[in-house]
Amino acid sequence: MSNGCDAAGAGGGGGGAVRLRVPDRAQVSMAVSSPDGLVGPGHRARVVWAVVCAMDLAEFAAPIRARDGVGGRDATDPRLLVALWLYASLRGVGSARELARLCRESAPYRWLCGGVGVNHHLLSDFRTGHAAALDALFTRTIAALVGQGLVAVRRVSQDGVRVRASAGASSFRRGATPAQLLADAEAHVRELASLADDPARSAGLSAKKRAARVRAARGRVERIGRAIAALPALEARQQKQAKKLPEARRAKQRPPRASTTDAEARVMKMPDGGFRPAVNVQLAVDTQSRAVVGVDVTDQGSDNGLADAMRAQVERRTGGRVEEHLVDGGFARAGLVERAAAEGVTLYMPPREPCNRRPGAGTGAGAGRPGPKRTGGCDPVPGESPPLAEWRARMGSEAGKAVYKERAATAETVNADLTTHRGLGRRLLVRGLDKAKCVVLWSALAYNVLHFAAALVA
Repeated sequence: MSNGCDAAGAGGGGGGAVRLRVPDRAQVSMAVSSPDGLVGPGHRARVVWAVVCAMDLAEFAAPIRARDGVGGRDATDPRLLVALWLYASLRGVGSARELARLCRESAPYRWLCGGVGVNHHLLSDFRTGHAAALDALFTRTIAALVGQGLVAVRRVSQDGVRVRASAGASSFRRGATPAQLLADAEAHVRELASLADDPARSAGLSAKKRAARVRAARGRVERIGRAIAALPALEARQQKQAKKLPEARRAKQRPPRASTTDAEARVMKMPDGGFRPAVNVQLAVDTQSRAVVGVDVTDQGSDNGLADAMRAQVERRTGGRVEEHLVDGGFARAGLVERAAAEGVTLYMPPREPCNRRPGAGTGAGAGRPGPKRTGGCDPVPGESPPLAEWRARMGSEAGKAVYKERAATAETVNADLTTHRGLGRRLLVRGLDKAKCVVLWSALAYNVLHFAAALVA
């Protein structure tokens, strides 16, 4: 039988025909195998499954309607779906369609499935459809590590990273444009609904395709409606920020815009200096164990005002008390320092001005020449409150600088790990802050499972 191409039969240097091993794809063979042989002992897929089997997933199973004595198809085991998304997050897979393909073609994913079929609809719905259960699972995982003495939240470092949102730059509209788009979208829904009453127009269009088109059109109406609802809050935020701007800049401001595909996405400055639709992902890391102990996703482009909420979240999840909080200069606000001091928290945060710098310390004219001292750095400021004076003195000391170095070695490296290896460095494939937080929680949970698997199985 032909294999699709002819074997090379040219004679070699010795005059005989070249002997080759040729693929024979029509050859029938009998083999005895089981899914358990797809991966070897100690494989990461086995580790993930062992950790998942030790987890309490009752909250994921509670909504399942397939019960003994009730008719209907059996539901897919939540342990399998949790394991698939954890393993996918470890491998940097963030697409439900890609995960479904891997479950058919890749040995580790096939081993996890164990003969159970999954499709991308099931995987996608599960990833973002159990937000409360996923958040509680993350909390229980952290609590288990705290109970074993592996995580102590006495010192916590925090860092933010902007992740590209699932919204196009051209989807941001202002003024009356969203209302016009909403009217057009509603008219399109009515037009699609009328197809069922017109056999001539719906000829050749199956009921499944017609329902899919109506569903997509209604989804667009809903997204545009959310964009219109978001505009008043954006206008109020813009007016509040405008009070701090000079009159000339305030006069040039244009009305705010909202995305008609993801109303909760905002145009932010990205790490490469460009401006794109994004969300702000905040992570808190225990400096002792390097475990992720706090996760948040906001639509705020800056980190101002995000430290207090993160500290409260970490204490709620762990039951411990944060005594030292390490953040970067983007969080710098006088009120933050004073609030932390009132709570008995020692804040390590560099002042906005470089410590003990003088004008002309860089290159160019006057470089190297001493000048008058700048205030706002680590130097004392007359009339400042005692907490602020203590903070400046702390950040100007060698001991304070040594402690602050732990932030880069913990929070920043964990952020780099999640963006480089756990799928957060690419565009989010979900819309809305709640679904985006689910994706980040999967990545953070996978990171903790990777580093503390032995403790979580015990």
